[in-house]
Amino acid sequence: MQKQWTIQDWQIAYAEQQIQVIDLYDYVANIENHDHAWIELASPELLKRQIAHLTTKDSAALPLYGIPFAVKDNIDVAGFHTTAACIEVSYLAEHDAVVVEKLKAAGAIVIGKTNLDQFATGLVGVRSPFGAVKNSFNPEYISGGSSSGSAVVVANGCVPFALGTDTAGSGRVPAGHNNIVGLKPTKGWCSTTGLIPACRTIDVISIFALTVDDAWQAAQIMQGYDENDAYSRQHPAHVPSQFSKGKIAIPAQLEFYGDVETEKAFQIAIERVEALGYQVEKIDFSIFNQLAQALYNEAWVAERTVAVERMIRREQAHPVIAHIIAQADKFQATDAMQAEYTRAELARKINLVLAAYDALMVPTSPTIYKIAEVEADPIVKNSHMGAYTNFVNFADLSAIAVPNVIRGDALPSGVTFIAQAWMDQALANFAQTWQTHVQLNLGTSTQSYQKTIHIHSQHFVKLAVVGAHLTGMPLNFQLTTRGGTLRQKTTSAAHYQLFALKNTVPPKPGLQYVQKDGHAIELEVWDIPLANFGAIVAEVPAPLGIGNVQLADGTWVKGFICEAYALVDATNISHLGGWRAYIHSLQAAPTQSKSHSIGEIAL
Repeated sequence: MQKQWTIQDWQIAYAEQQIQVIDLYDYVANIENHDHAWIELASPELLKRQIAHLTTKDSAALPLYGIPFAVKDNIDVAGFHTTAACIEVSYLAEHDAVVVEKLKAAGAIVIGKTNLDQFATGLVGVRSPFGAVKNSFNPEYISGGSSSGSAVVVANGCVPFALGTDTAGSGRVPAGHNNIVGLKPTKGWCSTTGLIPACRTIDVISIFALTVDDAWQAAQIMQGYDENDAYSRQHPAHVPSQFSKGKIAIPAQLEFYGDVETEKAFQIAIERVEALGYQVEKIDFSIFNQLAQALYNEAWVAERTVAVERMIRREQAHPVIAHIIAQADKFQATDAMQAEYTRAELARKINLVLAAYDALMVPTSPTIYKIAEVEADPIVKNSHMGAYTNFVNFADLSAIAVPNVIRGDALPSGVTFIAQAWMDQALANFAQTWQTHVQLNLGTSTQSYQKTIHIHSQHFVKLAVVGAHLTGMPLNFQLTTRGGTLRQKTTSAAHYQLFALKNTVPPKPGLQYVQKDGHAIELEVWDIPLANFGAIVAEVPAPLGIGNVQLADGTWVKGFICEAYALVDATNISHLGGWRAYIHSLQAAPTQSKSHSIGEIAL
């Protein structure tokens, strides 16, 4: 059975009967662990239970049927031990974490638990009694942490996606060090029930994948409100699905700790963003740095102390972890309150700055070290890894780490795009464009990126517009001011006629479905946030309405249609192919008799 498969590759292999789900027995049995990425692989009995569950289901109805995935070993999977990389706290999980349960219900199969920095405290991947996880490109270098094992098993192609966690960057730093995608959703996007916390108020379960497409598919299945998780949140359903401002921010103060290769890599990233048509602007990064430093240097460290000391005595922890949590002893309750006030103030300032941009682009990590270098200087070297990550969850932001270049020393270097809360879909849409543009090999493979899905979610309505709501037309503001973003320019199926209506202000067309003598009509499809769709519908005047419109590819979306009575005295302009062509025809022949004069057409 071949490695380096994406979700789509696995799906095709099953569909074409190249493999069967029972082949996973041999597949797992032959997995090696020379890089210390795994803590526990699935036994034949654990695989049998999961496979038996699938045999009772319709495989066509399961989007992840038979897809293997891995889970960071601070997240519960029924039948597996949960250790958080601390042997003393190991227990046999009786239930799946909510996100694991959802993925299994979609047909995915857990084939193992992965190594991590103990109690998810670290960004290096070396703080584990199960061994330092080796970088997938060069075993002398760190893999990044704390979700080290999950990133490496994806980069090496053992699984197409894996679950990690992200408190201070653990779902992003390992992605950057291993040439893969790391999607860190907005806090509360998915349940953390079944997760051993690191900092419960800011913990996020993250996703590693070879492609943006695969990460998004998993994220869509995992998302949802959990009433049993005190930090779970409802998706607000009013944010845009794509970038629309045309501007990307970067730090004015960049720190690479002397790493020239990463500095050169980030300059390449800036040039790539500009090549994609975005304006790049430098912003003062001092408030970001100030918030990042608070995670370990102020009273917030006590939250990690609470998490660890609920499970073991301090002296039982990894020496570096014990040193970190001991720092809480110097703080008082009043310090904790002041730290929260400071966090809130800085987070507000950060969000106000980012409101002017589609996203902030930063190096995923400013540098990379050899394992020996980190072990010799564990605190300082680890702190360097968090230079561009620590502030993100504190400020309630969303983020996605993506591959950028393979450096001159053959190590990968990635960048991360960071946006305001709930901008996850917009980030994923952009990251898909980015990965298409960059065209690096996936992980350690020789396989290049191919787009396999359109990024979408249930929080948006696709709306087809054919007239006054088109880009540049007088009513387009009704879409843009409500978070609408242009998804695609296309045509309808060849079953429509378009009419210029009489006595409408501003002038509007009417679209009608016909069985014969139809035309393909130019249109735009917009993503409208679900929460704002009703406001747009409420403004639609008679004789227009919202119905269903068939696109050229055969799919149906919501769209503007027209009552038949209004078409009796309207002008049929179908032969022109669209509203823009009709307007241009008026401009080209202003003296001819038209339903509307040029002066009536608002451009």
